[in-house]
Amino acid sequence: MKKPDPDRYKLAADNRKARYNYEITETLEAGIALQGTEIKSLRGGKATIGESYAGPMGDELFLFNAHIPEYLEANRFNHNVKRPRKLLLHRRQINKLMGAIQRDGYTVIPLKVYFNEKGRAKVELGLGRGKKLHDKRETEKNRDWNRDKARIMKSGGA
Repeated sequence: MKKPDPDRYKLAADNRKARYNYEITETLEAGIALQGTEIKSLRGGKATIGESYAGPMGDELFLFNAHIPEYLEANRFNHNVKRPRKLLLHRRQINKLMGAIQRDGYTVIPLKVYFNEKGRAKVELGLGRGKKLHDKRETEKNRDWNRDKARIMKSGGA
């Protein structure tokens, strides 16, 4: 799937620990069904998706545990902060993700929430498996080595 160009969209929420905690094998873009106050709150950029996940409810896929704060100017017409939000995908994509969740033990993790060129809210979903502790240590070791290597190369190799 093509990656979104970072210059052409506005990031609303980012799950930075997802790639550390999960081994992401595939990513895809999904729409998200939101209420009006949720869109206005998302544009403020205060949403958090660090502990959220996507899962089946009936024959649809929903985003659970995503925190979109209340829009302060909406008073009594506000939304529920952690309500399940429907993900807008094609039937074939939903079936593929549900099969991976049920048969293969994968987890669907939201990696980022952003607005595309048309101003529509989108979610980048990652299909992945949880990493074990030794895998996390190896990831951290590689990241530290790459950082040190870049520092050495920048200083002229001395």
